[in-house]
Amino acid sequence: MIDGTDPRLDRQLRFLLEIDRLKGILRQTRVLQGARPENSAEHSWHLALCAVLLAEHAPPGTDLGRVLRMVLVHDVVEIDAGDAFCYDPAANVGKEERERMAAERIFGLLPDDQARELSALWQEFEAAQTADARFAVALDRLQPLLLNFQHQGGSWRANAVTHDRVLARMAPIRAGAPQVWPFVVRLLDEAVARGYLAPAPADAGSPRKGMGAAP
Repeated sequence: MIDGTDPRLDRQLRFLLEIDRLKGILRQTRVLQGARPENSAEHSWHLALCAVLLAEHAPPGTDLGRVLRMVLVHDVVEIDAGDAFCYDPAANVGKEERERMAAERIFGLLPDDQARELSALWQEFEAAQTADARFAVALDRLQPLLLNFQHQGGSWRANAVTHDRVLARMAPIRAGAPQVWPFVVRLLDEAVARGYLAPAPADAGSPRKGMGAAP
């Protein structure tokens, strides 16, 4: 299929074949139908559909097309770097460097202009400073929240994660999709009430401080 007659097409096809490996990167969250973990490609597809359906909850001026491209490439680096479980500090040591090197290699398979474009989108997502990136990151936090709740705690229960840690992890939703934030707070309260999520340790203080429902 890749025969060298069109160098630009060859590089594009090589990239497309390479990112098929994302289907083999397993996450902590599980698919709703069955007990298997979801993979990072499924996660990225799910975020793209979240972006389409929840676009009306994005901050004014958000560019849906850019958000879609961002969520589709944001986890490509996991082909090399793996999926570091967000609640495991040890797994996250050196994560930024591993992902930077992965981005250079994987996006580098593309023609230079497309490599620069997708690499820039990935960096923008990681920095989470623009409205587009903040909305994309908010969706990235929301999707596993929904799956874990539907799985009666899922990876929260399996790893003894407490309410304060999940609430802190969800904080980008407050800025990136503020209309959705009150739902997140209520869902986490319900998760604790149902025993899906352990309450915060008594010495953790109030995890709600500064993080209450958006007005």
